[in-house]
Amino acid sequence: MSIPETNLPINYSCHFTQYREGEQFVRIHSLGLVVSGSMTLDDGLNKIEFTAGRLYAARKNHLLKFIKNPGTANEFKSLSIYFDEKILQDFSLEYNYKADNKVNTAAFIAIDNAPVLKAFMQSVIAYEQLLTDPAALDLLKIKQKEALLLLLQQDPSLKNTLFDFTEPGKIDLEAFMEKNYHFNVQLERFAYLTGRSLSTFKRDFEKIFNDTPSRWLLKRRLQEAHYLLKEKHKTATEVYLDLGFEDLSHFSYSFKKQFGFSPSTLSA
Repeated sequence: MSIPETNLPINYSCHFTQYREGEQFVRIHSLGLVVSGSMTLDDGLNKIEFTAGRLYAARKNHLLKFIKNPGTANEFKSLSIYFDEKILQDFSLEYNYKADNKVNTAAFIAIDNAPVLKAFMQSVIAYEQLLTDPAALDLLKIKQKEALLLLLQQDPSLKNTLFDFTEPGKIDLEAFMEKNYHFNVQLERFAYLTGRSLSTFKRDFEKIFNDTPSRWLLKRRLQEAHYLLKEKHKTATEVYLDLGFEDLSHFSYSFKKQFGFSPSTLSA
C-alpha cells in the first residue's frame, strides 16, 4: 500500500472500477476508513472484506494485498491517515509513548466498536479540498496527531507496534518465502523483511533452495497455479494476479513454457 505522491499525511481515495495496488509492501503505519464500496485486505494468512463504515489499521514492514471494489455504490472511497517514522518519533517525545515490548504483529487489524474514532475519521472528510494542498500541511499534521491520540485511547497496546523503531531482525528465510512467494515485490523487499542485505539474502536463499530467488519464485508460483487450476477448478484470470504475475499474457506464456500446455487446458 503506497502513500500519495504529494506525501501529505492524509489521503482521500476514490475509484470507479476495481483497483489493485501494484506495490504490496507496507512502508508506514496507517489508519483507514472505508467510506463507500468495499476493500479486501489479504496478508496471506488473513483475508477480510471491509465494507463502508469500517475502520482498519495497516502495519509497516509487512506484505499486504488489497482490492478496492466500487460495489453497488458505483464508487470506492476511503480516507487514510499515514504515520511515518518522523511523526511517530516526535509524538513519542511529546507524549512520552514508548514501546515496552517487541511484538509480532499482523499486517493489518480491524478496528471495530470504536464510535469516537470513527466519528473523528468521518469529520476529516469535510477537509477533502485541503487534503492535496501543501499549504494545509500544518493543519493536516494536527489532525494526524488527533488520530494517533484517539487510536491509542482505543487500544493502548498499539504503542508497542507504533513506537517500535527497530529494523526487522533476521528470521527463518525458508518459512518466510513459503508463506509470501505470491507477493509481487522486488527482491530487496524480501531481503529487508527477512533481516538481510540483498547479497546475504541471495546467498542464504541459494543455500536453502538450491536455486536463485527469481527462478524459485517463478517455479513456485507456477506450481501453485497448476494446483489451483487442476484441483480447485480455477481459471487463469482468477489466479494470475493473486500469484504475483503482473499480466495474464506473461502468466500464460510462463505456464506453457513450464508445463508444455496452456492454463486453459486444465480449466477447460
